[in-house]
Amino acid sequence: MTEQAQRQQLVEVARCLNASGLNQGTSGNLSVRIPGGLLITPSSLPFEQMEPQDLVAIAASGKPLEAAAGQRRPSSEWRLHADLLASRPEIQAVLHCHSIHATALACHGRPIPPFHYMTAVAGGDDIRCAGYATFGTAELSALAVQALDGRLACLLAQHGQVTLGTSLDQALRIAIEVETLAQMYLQALQLGEPPLLSAAQMAAVHQQFRSLHYGACA
Repeated sequence: MTEQAQRQQLVEVARCLNASGLNQGTSGNLSVRIPGGLLITPSSLPFEQMEPQDLVAIAASGKPLEAAAGQRRPSSEWRLHADLLASRPEIQAVLHCHSIHATALACHGRPIPPFHYMTAVAGGDDIRCAGYATFGTAELSALAVQALDGRLACLLAQHGQVTLGTSLDQALRIAIEVETLAQMYLQALQLGEPPLLSAAQMAAVHQQFRSLHYGACA
């Protein structure tokens, strides 16, 4: 895929993120891997107004890959994206959003446990919640990298959710699933703590996912 095609796809997925209700205003950010660094959404620009030329190509250090007049500033969360891509060479896309139900759980520092088999979609038995750190900091990046070790999704305490994918489409699908699971879990908690699937039951789910090329394997 050419960089121009990546720019167009990133804009389309960003707009879908807001249209689906997963994100609001300018709070989310997305990135894809490109030669020499990453392509990321700009700071403080609503997705509905964003065009392919507004995306910012940066190195892992945060510096622009090419100096251009009128170039926008990258998202304040560029470090989170750069560090995740650097730590996971198999990953091509990072998506961060403030979806309502996932963020509600994150505000309590609660992971999503294996109350439903679809928690396996993120590659593990549960969906972890990383500890709190100020947005845009190296500390936040380090906590997210740790929480995403071997996984494709995590919550960020008092912040939101992050998903990874071998494509933007996969990262978006997982973000939608995480938000759906968060909403179901919050509903289930109204009747008390729901029973959880055992490690053996979740192992069978992972095996079924692998045999069907489903979930984290998609």
